[in-house]
Amino acid sequence: MKIYLGADHKGYALKEKIKAWLSGWKYSFEDYGAYKYDQMDDYTSYAEKVAPVVADDIHARGILICGSGVGVDVAANKFDGVRASIGKNKEQVRAGRNDDNMNILVIAADFTRDEEAKEMVKVFLETEFSREDRYKKRLDDIAKIEDNN
Repeated sequence: MKIYLGADHKGYALKEKIKAWLSGWKYSFEDYGAYKYDQMDDYTSYAEKVAPVVADDIHARGILICGSGVGVDVAANKFDGVRASIGKNKEQVRAGRNDDNMNILVIAADFTRDEEAKEMVKVFLETEFSREDRYKKRLDDIAKIEDNN
């Protein structure tokens, strides 16, 4: 599994910490920016880089970070095949992976402590989609919605 990271200026510091955690956990990742703190950058740039790569690879996962989480969440979910969601806590993230095959974890840097983020990232990467029939049906329903829009 490859992980793709993206964050604007508000998420930059947390993204750098996540990179260190991923390295320590021996995960392969690619950083799509921001590569330095730039208070004038926009979250849309990073969502637009990460989302299509994740959508095109069923084995990929993404982590996007901005201040509220809402901006990158909205932007990423504009791409067919993306199932991005803001992580609230590790239990919610586990449910999102297990039930909904969430493929992009969104973190609200302004509202998430480092330890909470670390727990959510770990659960996001370790939890597999359950593949229960009712959950697969829901994903098929979402694909149909995407096809019709």
